[in-house]
Amino acid sequence: MKKFLLSTTVLAIFACLLWATPFTAIKIGLRYSTPLQFAGVRFCLSGLIILPFIKDLKFKILESKSRWRFILWVALLQTTFLYGLFYTGISYLPGALGAMLIGAQPLFAAIMAHIMLKNDKMSWQKILAILLGMTGVCIISLGRADFVLSTTIPLGVGILILNNIVGSTGNVIVSRDAKDMPPRVLASFSMIIGGAALMLISIPMENPSWDFRLPSEYWFSLAWLAMVSAFAITIWFGLLQRPGVKVSNLNTWKFIIPIFGAFLSWMILPGENPDAISIIGMIVIAFSLLLVNYLNRRTVK
Repeated sequence: MKKFLLSTTVLAIFACLLWATPFTAIKIGLRYSTPLQFAGVRFCLSGLIILPFIKDLKFKILESKSRWRFILWVALLQTTFLYGLFYTGISYLPGALGAMLIGAQPLFAAIMAHIMLKNDKMSWQKILAILLGMTGVCIISLGRADFVLSTTIPLGVGILILNNIVGSTGNVIVSRDAKDMPPRVLASFSMIIGGAALMLISIPMENPSWDFRLPSEYWFSLAWLAMVSAFAITIWFGLLQRPGVKVSNLNTWKFIIPIFGAFLSWMILPGENPDAISIIGMIVIAFSLLLVNYLNRRTVK
């Protein structure tokens, strides 16, 4: 049972479930804070949450000094640039179009892995499975009522495409170069550094208020987001470092994030109910994941 719960599939699904929960908490937090400041505080707190769970912390800090360039690079790619671009791009786009572009991340991960890794090349079957998953994400997103055109769309699209490239590159670098670094150490240090950088960037760009005498709903949302990032990113870094786990295959699990998000909306938000378009999109995504897993097993055999 323990082996099953710690399997790559179960842990990947659990991380994606965590990533599907933050949207309401982000909306609450942004009522009281600017985007980059809120993201920076969130990730600094996430990194601090992980610290008590790192064994021999002082030794790990000293040991990590020799890899400070790598940690800094991961911090910038996976936290500062990734979430800076994410929050900025989303602000220029209707939610449905933003969801579709974010849902395209597995395709960019497969492309970057094909370019940067020798053992993770694309095949027409894998491309078909990823395009099938993207189709499912598009179907779910197009069913949303906020899909409208605006003059800021080209800029937002460009920013989120760059966001996908940055995130995918970060995934490849962690998979390729972090084999000797504990996932908790890498996740904690990179989020503290990346979060601090986001807060510094927010000062000239957003001129945020640093008065934290805010209502309890802000602190609850911040605490939940920090815990989600701490758990999900640590799990994801650990999976990327596992022998035999390919970046392109692992990232296809992110197609289930909109499925979890829809289910959570139906359960929690008043007036949100299942609809035919969302169900069709979910079925398409399910077929894409089944195809990817079939291809993985055939390759192993």
